Amino acid sequence: MSSAAAARNAENAAPGAPSAPGRVSAARASAVMAAGTVVSRVLGLVRTALLATAIGASAGVSDLFSYANALPNFIYLMLAGGVFNAVLVPQIVRASRQPDRGADYVSRILTLAVAALLVLTVLVTLAAPVIIEAATRFTDGNLTLATAFAYWCLPQIFFYGLYAVLGQILNANGSFGPYMWAPVVNNLVSIGALVVFLSLMGAEQAEGYKPETWTPAHTVLLAGGMTLGVALQALLLFLPLRRLKLGLKPTFGLRGTGLGRTGRLASVTIITMALGNGLYFVNLYVATIASDARQALIEQGRPARIAGLTNLDIGAMVYQLPHAVIALSLATVMFNQLSAAYAGGNLPEVRAVLSRGLRLTGVATVFGAAALLAFAGPLGMLFSESPGAAALNGIIIAILAVGAPFLSANFLLGRVFYAGEDVKTPLKIQLVLSGVGVVLAVIAGVLDPRFIVPTLAVAYSLGNVIAVVVSHVFLTRAIGPYGAGHIFDAHVRFAVAGIVAALAGTAVSWAFGGYDAGGYLWQSKFHAVVVLAVGGVVMGAVYLGMLKLLRVAELGQLAGSLQALVRGRS
Repeated sequence: MSSAAAARNAENAAPGAPSAPGRVSAARASAVMAAGTVVSRVLGLVRTALLATAIGASAGVSDLFSYANALPNFIYLMLAGGVFNAVLVPQIVRASRQPDRGADYVSRILTLAVAALLVLTVLVTLAAPVIIEAATRFTDGNLTLATAFAYWCLPQIFFYGLYAVLGQILNANGSFGPYMWAPVVNNLVSIGALVVFLSLMGAEQAEGYKPETWTPAHTVLLAGGMTLGVALQALLLFLPLRRLKLGLKPTFGLRGTGLGRTGRLASVTIITMALGNGLYFVNLYVATIASDARQALIEQGRPARIAGLTNLDIGAMVYQLPHAVIALSLATVMFNQLSAAYAGGNLPEVRAVLSRGLRLTGVATVFGAAALLAFAGPLGMLFSESPGAAALNGIIIAILAVGAPFLSANFLLGRVFYAGEDVKTPLKIQLVLSGVGVVLAVIAGVLDPRFIVPTLAVAYSLGNVIAVVVSHVFLTRAIGPYGAGHIFDAHVRFAVAGIVAALAGTAVSWAFGGYDAGGYLWQSKFHAVVVLAVGGVVMGAVYLGMLKLLRVAELGQLAGSLQALVRGRS
């Protein structure tokens, strides 16, 4: 969006109405959200570890459930996620300046979203057999069980969408905490369901689950428990929403609300998300080729040392931890600041917010990447039923770790376009990225099954790097120089500190037998936790020491954010 357009938006706003973002301390809000995300992600790791214990990471049922459980989130993001997460916030921020604090607009948005999500969810769930058969390489009993999982998991689409739109309404009104803390409930419910599953049904190592030995009771406990967690995550947001006292009520109709303009923005965003998630869909399909080959070896009683879809999912979850804990929390607050700056036609502030966000995020994400590289083995052990499966997980985690800082950087760059209501440029960027991604996925698909998933992991990391370069080129044209040289210099320092810390972590892993097949590390999950705890402390101390030695100013800024949080609580 141009400066002139931003100025017109400012003129259209109600005079004297303070925006919600302006009333919130960015440091405190980010810290509160980061705390919620940390708790949620820790519980998510526990949930994934229990899931690996329950059905394995490279066993007969794991890939079937992984695909079905990933499908609703993928379909939601492809068809509606971009609208809820990128387009609505600037609209709600603008509406909040109206005399009714945007109550009529938000009521109409919420009513429309619930109706659309309900129709979408019912149609997709009814089409589960067609979707699973067309989108996977599963056959016979594998196809039947994957379809059964899908029937129980696809209703999550409705609740993912409800959670997103309620969360964005809360965020736009300065209530950031609930959106980040609600997933804690989701993880607790899922953990409870897995504990019940393990108690009643037994673990993979003892039972050796296969499609022919799997029962409807197994499906209800496993898939039903996961869907219940997602549902409660969304429904709980109605409690903080009521505290906003907006007077929301079911309201139908679009005239006079500006929803037509929102729809035009949304239509382009839907195409962008469809392209991006279409690429993910291609990757899922290619990964099922490896999963199918592994399943064939399992049925023949042969060693199945092939990374499949579950290993890729575990690797993706682990490598996204630094991004989820820091970048998402910071970006949520930063997005509102950017939207407000654009609305006031203040491009210097837009550039300043972006530069600061990229540098502060880099402090954490570079360390996260270094830690993932150093401890890929013990991390893989946490989510495996055997050392062999742990090695497969570790390889994928290590490959993905390289692209972790770029994932967060590109996410922040993309927020700038959406804050300025520029939905066409992200579409152009996604066209480039999807083209590259499809080529890499096709290459992976023709390889030996042993190399398919590792190649997909390489494609993920390479795609993150390319995305930053392409986004930077487009963004510089849109807002001018935003201090990329300063940002690059800061990241070089972060990288030097991270390399030294990674060497220290690698030494700890070696000392605990990480490079010996019979070493201490590989004997149990508890041993892996010990290595991670000791190594994490050592790496953290070395990283902080190196940052101080290199005089990294961003370290002090992060410390200031923590102090602001403490003062706020006091």
